[in-house]
Amino acid sequence: MQMEIMANTTQLDDEQPFHFPLANFKVLPDPPKFFSENLLSSPLPTHSFFQNFVLNDGNIQEYIHPYLIKPSDSSLSLCYPSLSVSSLSMHQVFTPDLTISSSTGFHSSHVISSFSDLSVTLEFPSSNLTFFLVRGSPYVTVSLSQYGSLSITSIHSISYFSSNGSLKYTLTLDNGQKWLIYTSSPTKFSFSRDMDIAFSNISNDGVPLMLRIAMLSDSSSENEAVLDRYSSCYPLSGDALFTKAYCVEYKWQKKGLGTLLMLAHPLHLQLLSKDEGNVTVLKHFKYRSIDGDLVGVVGDSWLLEAEHVPVTWHSTRGVNKDSYDEIKQALCRDVGALCSSKIATPSFYHYGKSIARAARFALIAEEVGFLDLISLVTKFLKETIQPWLDGAFKGNRFLYEKQWGGLITKLGSDDIEEDFEFGFYNYRHSLLGYFVYGIAVLAKIDPNWGNKYRSESYSLMEDFMNLGGKDSKSKYTRLRCFDLFMLHSWDSGLDDSADGRDQTDSGEAVNAYYSAALMGLAYDDANLVALGSTLVSLEIHAAQMWRHLKMDDSKCSDEFTKENRLMGILWSNKRESRTWFAPPVSKEHRLGIHVLPILPITEFLFSNVAFVKEVVEWTMPCLNRDGVEEKWKWLVYAMEGIYDNEAALKKIRELTSFDDEGNSLSNLLWWLHSRRGHGDHHQVSCI
Repeated sequence: MQMEIMANTTQLDDEQPFHFPLANFKVLPDPPKFFSENLLSSPLPTHSFFQNFVLNDGNIQEYIHPYLIKPSDSSLSLCYPSLSVSSLSMHQVFTPDLTISSSTGFHSSHVISSFSDLSVTLEFPSSNLTFFLVRGSPYVTVSLSQYGSLSITSIHSISYFSSNGSLKYTLTLDNGQKWLIYTSSPTKFSFSRDMDIAFSNISNDGVPLMLRIAMLSDSSSENEAVLDRYSSCYPLSGDALFTKAYCVEYKWQKKGLGTLLMLAHPLHLQLLSKDEGNVTVLKHFKYRSIDGDLVGVVGDSWLLEAEHVPVTWHSTRGVNKDSYDEIKQALCRDVGALCSSKIATPSFYHYGKSIARAARFALIAEEVGFLDLISLVTKFLKETIQPWLDGAFKGNRFLYEKQWGGLITKLGSDDIEEDFEFGFYNYRHSLLGYFVYGIAVLAKIDPNWGNKYRSESYSLMEDFMNLGGKDSKSKYTRLRCFDLFMLHSWDSGLDDSADGRDQTDSGEAVNAYYSAALMGLAYDDANLVALGSTLVSLEIHAAQMWRHLKMDDSKCSDEFTKENRLMGILWSNKRESRTWFAPPVSKEHRLGIHVLPILPITEFLFSNVAFVKEVVEWTMPCLNRDGVEEKWKWLVYAMEGIYDNEAALKKIRELTSFDDEGNSLSNLLWWLHSRRGHGDHHQVSCI
């Protein structure tokens, strides 16, 4: 769809220097509509778990574990979702099980009054209702101001409602659901034949009435006793702190008496520190989820510890020396072709892939001792990267969009569909990651160049790597794409969808944070190395948890798992076999988006050799279809090389095309020969 977009450029007039012109990009959603005024002075999130709440009408549901939450005028609906499953997809079905609304009769849209890594607060100013939506809370907490009242209704019939005479109410629906409602103080309530339950705050001390609403996930008295026990302590917000490398600490701001009860998804449970004595896992207290069972954890803070993943320029095990001749011959051809041509496209994505592909030549040459080629690659990198950083590139350029606070491209501002909708904040880290990789390599090879362009280079990296909060002076929002609850990135930005955010390219997400860590190495920035290494490790953990489906996996339904070894599109509320550009039958496409680009870090993304063999055997028959391009075949063979190196090498040597999707024969040979043992060094000349 073509859109008419008004864009012009001026220089930013803020006190902080900046390097890219300002674009007045009129087509984007208007932030002030749903954010309170105090939040508008800082860059706003573009990939958040509550993004639907601030786009267009703001009334599309979001999955805030364990409930789907849907706001509308002066009301908020809760759903404990059911799961619809086929061999091609899984999604959670929204039904407004309970709707909480004001009894004042005034109608107004919600306002985001605060947000954090793990929470968002929705206020309905005209109705005196405030919802504290904290991810992983089995309770939804709502505040009702003095003299206020609210009503609770359901799309289902209410078959039973009772009070225990104190601060607890039980509500049973005719669909079998049992909901528990807890109040912080005595309240006036009524239950009408119209299936409307009303609560009124009768406090005379001006203190808001707090209601906590929870679905009882099963009918056991033990689980109800757990909800009873922890109902008095409620979280207002939650933050994820990076206290040291490879660790994330969850801390919640809480009120009330006692300790917090929260829910952990399977990746949380895998990473939850075994040394933490201040948390208790309630193994039998569970809620179902599209992400697998959510399990109760009692504790006011959690420490998550990821595996240490070495971030290195070269292969971790070294390249087999017997293969140096073959790799050097490939480098001669690839670098020769590189120096005799220019990048033909102004497309930010494909241009960035070409830069990263060239940067691989320099590092491979360095690793196999072919130093004569490095100066040729360096010259190419300078000629292709510098024009983007200083604004001299004729076909495209970076602009800064101040409304949401991020980089866009000139092509993306002229046509919303150009540059993979980069102007709509889609695929941020994936696209920028290729540029960051090339810059990191060039800064390593030529520190003087790196120092000259350090500020511009950091601007590209910080668009998706800024760690500052709402009060920082950064031009960018905090960790734009990375979801600190799910522990992976989202591709989609300012697009609303009933399925939430989505991720397609897990390989490119890994590349983005790996490249940022390499930039930290090039600039001797220990903090950036630590943050990039932590995020790349978490992204790998998440890909292996959510995207890699083993035959004996229990995270997804048996019907879906039976037909899929790799997830196509991962949504916050849906799973799909297809990709955006290929149907489910094109399994080689799915493998490709999980592998690309092939780098030293790839061996850690695919460290489970048995699973890699499953994936290759699942994919290989698809290569016999008519019209399968060689660029997808070599990706399958590259994975085969992890467990059958000789067979993969034989197939790679028979191919004729390697240069699409940012790869090369040099890089494939480097990859396959770094899977093998080591021999003697041989000399090769390009003459």
